[in-house]
Amino acid sequence: MTATVSPHTATESLADIVASVLANPGLRSKAEIGLVGEVLGGTDWLGGPGDDGAVVDAGGTKVVGCGEAIFPAFVAADPHGAGFAAVLTNVNDMAAMGAIPLGIVDTVVGSVEVARAVLAGMREASQLYDVPIIGGHLTVHDGAPAVSAFGVGHAPVPLSVTNAAPGQSLVVAAALDGEMRPDFPYFPAFRSRAERCAGDVRLLAQLAADEIVVAAKDISMAGLLGSLAMLLECDELGVTVDLDAVPAPPGVPLTRWLNCFPSFGFLLCVPPGREDACVAAFAERELTAAVVGTLDDSGELAVRAGGERATVLRLADFRVTGLPTAKTAR
Repeated sequence: MTATVSPHTATESLADIVASVLANPGLRSKAEIGLVGEVLGGTDWLGGPGDDGAVVDAGGTKVVGCGEAIFPAFVAADPHGAGFAAVLTNVNDMAAMGAIPLGIVDTVVGSVEVARAVLAGMREASQLYDVPIIGGHLTVHDGAPAVSAFGVGHAPVPLSVTNAAPGQSLVVAAALDGEMRPDFPYFPAFRSRAERCAGDVRLLAQLAADEIVVAAKDISMAGLLGSLAMLLECDELGVTVDLDAVPAPPGVPLTRWLNCFPSFGFLLCVPPGREDACVAAFAERELTAAVVGTLDDSGELAVRAGGERATVLRLADFRVTGLPTAKTAR
């Protein structure tokens, strides 16, 4: 297959794109999550595992808890960036759950110099996203550094991948301000969006309350299509993604964009008839959103562009996380 496929690139074929997605180490590493199901067994899918956070009833309201461990090589190479990312990833996970962030707790292991840089990065992100660091743990040593962080948020109307269903529209929303990092697959739009970031991540909670979005997932290191596969596998759904419609920054090849972690990027499941309201809500914040497909019950993730279509994976053959499906967990 040699046909070019997208206005974002004039050189890549569907075969190139599919191969890049399947080779993404961020996608392959998600299989390790299956260990959770092996040890803990099937659990309530609203409480997790499966979503980007766990929903807990707290005296008649809903609270979301989540956590992230930052890639060790990233911590060693850029401790300030790792500290920032520790806050950012939790804020994005809470947003994907329809939660308003309330606070971050961190754990930092490393030398004094590394710890200072990590905490400075956390402080910067805390101020930018208007979410306080409410506690944590510090271990100073000269060995390999490690950074983790944990978030808590309030979710009056939680979003969950268990709400995804055939017939819903798949919307991709992203901040396209900025440039791709040359050393890591990371697109840091927050530098350009600055003070708008805090409102950006709180938009999803409003869309959940307005019943414009019923399920969401943030685009993680598994990339756009890898993260989408995790959303689909809960109920063994399928979708064909129109790559020509996918929001993407100019000049960035799809083989890079579809396999990176954008600082603001979400997959949204939208009931029929609410698509225009969803896209308009992001446009009001100068964010880009577009309908890129319709969920179905095929269990197949595929892409199309330029009159061509290609299968990325079939969930019957390729389990991204190895977690039990919602059907088996119920």
